[in-house]
Amino acid sequence: MSTRTAVVTGASSGIGAACARQLAHAGYRVVLLARRRDRVEALAGELPQAEARVVDVTDREAVDAFAASLDRCDVLVNNAGGAFGQDTVAGGDPADWRWMYEVNVLGTLHVTQALLPALEASGDGTVVVLSSTAALGTYEGGGGYAAAKHGAHALAATLRLEIVDRPVRVIEIAPGMVRTEEFSLNRFGGDQERADRVYQGVPAPLTADDVADTVTWAVTRPSHVNVDLLVVRPRVQASNYKVHREG
Repeated sequence: MSTRTAVVTGASSGIGAACARQLAHAGYRVVLLARRRDRVEALAGELPQAEARVVDVTDREAVDAFAASLDRCDVLVNNAGGAFGQDTVAGGDPADWRWMYEVNVLGTLHVTQALLPALEASGDGTVVVLSSTAALGTYEGGGGYAAAKHGAHALAATLRLEIVDRPVRVIEIAPGMVRTEEFSLNRFGGDQERADRVYQGVPAPLTADDVADTVTWAVTRPSHVNVDLLVVRPRVQASNYKVHREG
């Protein structure tokens, strides 16, 4: 296992950082991709067999250069993504929608395309797409994010059909409500009070480690086992809009 390499995008915080930690502890050499040099290098320094690369997944030239420099790739975890704003469809800013599409869909496309030859050459490759329950349903104020995550879901499902004859699995993990240090804060432009209201009264939302544990479990199944789509939510969340809150 020590020679097997896992690439994790968006690895500087949240779910990406948690995935990097758990895959490293599972024995993988982990390559961490992110835009923030200080954070991704600090995390790589904590882990065995880890290295940091500063790459913006929306920059195709940078992604291609990274892929060309990599000696092998056995697992790709497409985690880079995010939400911005919670406006209605009628009042939404097209620039926010464009940003979400470029990061969640085109970023995943760039890295997957660039690394697919190496994944196939490994003889036992795995592509993981971190989507969301927003990829499978909608909710008021979530049109732009849901559209982007629906795109990521379609990408994963289509790729699985197109490479079924190759030694590469395509796994989609769709988390529900996850509380991380940055997701909602970024969504609301740094408004901490508004970000905190998302989780107000929710006794136990998922954590980044919960999702990373799910990713690591799926990746480490026997190579003939493909977890096509796994939805993971906290017990208190029944749907995108049905959440039990205390108080």
